[in-house]
Amino acid sequence: MDSAGYVALSRQSGLMREMQVVANNIANLSTPGFRREGTVFAEHVARLPEGPSLSIAHATGRHVDLREGPLRQTGGAFDLAIRGEGFFLVETPQGQRLTRAGAFLPNAEGEVSTPDGHRLLDAGGTPVFVPPDAGPVAIGADGTVSAGGQPLARIGLWQPADPLALRHVAGTMFDGGEVQPAEGGTLIQGALEEGNVNPVSEIARMIAVQRAYELGQSFLDQEDRRARTAIQTLGK
Repeated sequence: MDSAGYVALSRQSGLMREMQVVANNIANLSTPGFRREGTVFAEHVARLPEGPSLSIAHATGRHVDLREGPLRQTGGAFDLAIRGEGFFLVETPQGQRLTRAGAFLPNAEGEVSTPDGHRLLDAGGTPVFVPPDAGPVAIGADGTVSAGGQPLARIGLWQPADPLALRHVAGTMFDGGEVQPAEGGTLIQGALEEGNVNPVSEIARMIAVQRAYELGQSFLDQEDRRARTAIQTLGK
């Protein structure tokens, strides 16, 4: 395969990865706390001894869109939405993870957890505990959890110490490396933050990527026919 074929294949590979990212965004339109992702393309340039340089695309990086999503009122006592900066910090078997998905429930022991059983951590990094017989629970904008007028815990808002360390690991979970308290964020009880995916722009992007992929495939088909014709001609 000549240089043009390798360049086209690298582009096709990047477009395929971008299509997978866009499809995942669309699939999570209604997932609370989901953050839209985009594909980051890089260009690798190599100097060829027999001619001009060769440029090959590389698309393995992903960009996480941290813009806020719209709110949906639920009325749930342990449904929480964040306005402003910050993430919830939860405890998972793989370590502490950041998330904006605020659908929580107390388990049988009174520990506030995600639907998957990951415990929510407070401002000190310890699990949030609400006694089963505590009665109606109120959660203030600063994260203070109280029942019967008595404070029980304070939910923490966290952010990566290095913003560039934020890495999407699965679903609505992020690995932020070393974390620190977030400033300026507030909590809203009885609401969930929806994903920040714009369906119209994502579908438009999907169409554009698909057309670009089809154009690249057409070029590869033409190159294949050209090579076959040259081989047949030279073999006569």
